[in-house]
Amino acid sequence: MHTFALAGCGRISKNHVDTLLELEKEGRAKLVSCCDPVPERACAVAERTGCQPFPSMESMLEAVKCDVVSICTPSGLHPAHVETAARYGRHALSEKPAGTSLSSVDRAINACDEKGVRYFVVKQNRFNKTIALLRRALEAGRFGRLYLLSSNVYWTRPQDYYDQAKWRGTWEFDGGALSNQASHYVDMMQWMGGAVESVQAFSATLARRIEAEDTITVNLKYRSGALGSINVTNLTYPKNLEGSITLLGEKGTVRIGGVALNKIEQWQFDAPHEIDGEVDDANTNPSSVYGFGHVPFYRHVLDVLDGKAEPLLTGREGRKTVEIIQAAYESARTGRAVQILGRNSL
Repeated sequence: MHTFALAGCGRISKNHVDTLLELEKEGRAKLVSCCDPVPERACAVAERTGCQPFPSMESMLEAVKCDVVSICTPSGLHPAHVETAARYGRHALSEKPAGTSLSSVDRAINACDEKGVRYFVVKQNRFNKTIALLRRALEAGRFGRLYLLSSNVYWTRPQDYYDQAKWRGTWEFDGGALSNQASHYVDMMQWMGGAVESVQAFSATLARRIEAEDTITVNLKYRSGALGSINVTNLTYPKNLEGSITLLGEKGTVRIGGVALNKIEQWQFDAPHEIDGEVDDANTNPSSVYGFGHVPFYRHVLDVLDGKAEPLLTGREGRKTVEIIQAAYESARTGRAVQILGRNSL
């Protein structure tokens, strides 16, 4: 059984705690410690799970042995906390995004390389049944040449969401709608479309009192010649409406929608295939935009640690999303398209 420590006991940590409690029942993982600068948060997790609470990551790692540190701190702190885990010889599992700057993510990657520890980045939507089925169709060549990819993230984050924590909506620790709410969708677009060559974006802060954007449109040009677009807003009235991805190719069209990539709305190809019979069973009805992907993601991590699987979501893979987001913000700021292929790549 692999042991885990939890760094950060805020909003997203519940998904990790729930997952680890389920995996403990399977005899595969156990949460042994947690930390948060707000003592009440750490104590609440400790009371629920029986783990040991601490006020800081350093005090936790010095006092309690663990195999993996699950990092659920503000986005801008993710890379530094990965470095801390590596310094103590622990594997790091970071929530999305990997960070808010490429340079900090690169330092985290190098730190893990130097210490010989694993660096995982949470991309739980890749484990949605709908997305897994789409990926199988793509790898089977059913689309032929891809022409156009698009993703819409029409969600709602009211002002009181940002007011709950000073770091939210800041450039240093969070970024805006693209970096926080839509980073999983940026990952989907590069995972399905392949290497992105250039990015052009327009952004605006229309209704929220934050540093970063609450609305953004991003255009992508892929190395393959395909084009893509990502539309994101946190201003949808009155509630979350859509989290979708659409792939249009010479031999196929697929649209996966719902609130969180949970429903196959279009599935059309030029020829039948055995996986077509799995379409209806792939649809789910999650209670939140987080979906059901954390448990299979953690199972994948455990399989990697047990030597049963090759890692799919490393720090370097998570870096690709950060590079696209950083390029989009640079484009929105300068008004120019930004070339990203090969820039600062490790």
